[in-house]
Amino acid sequence: MSNRIVITEALCKGCLLCADACPKDILELDKSRVNAKGYNPIFCTDMEACTACAICGRICPDSVIRVERDVE
Repeated sequence: MSNRIVITEALCKGCLLCADACPKDILELDKSRVNAKGYNPIFCTDMEACTACAICGRICPDSVIRVERDVE
């Protein structure tokens, strides 16, 4: 298993707080899709680059991001 970001896209409002806070700059809006609420959801552009710092999950005002870390 590797680090990964799990996003509940249906609840994402596309506020970009997570993208602005990400130290690896791997979160972007998916401008090709719109969720049921009418927003472009966020997505991870490079899951391998994720360090599982969880800053994105902590800053999200709607708690739509969960970070799963490697367990050794």
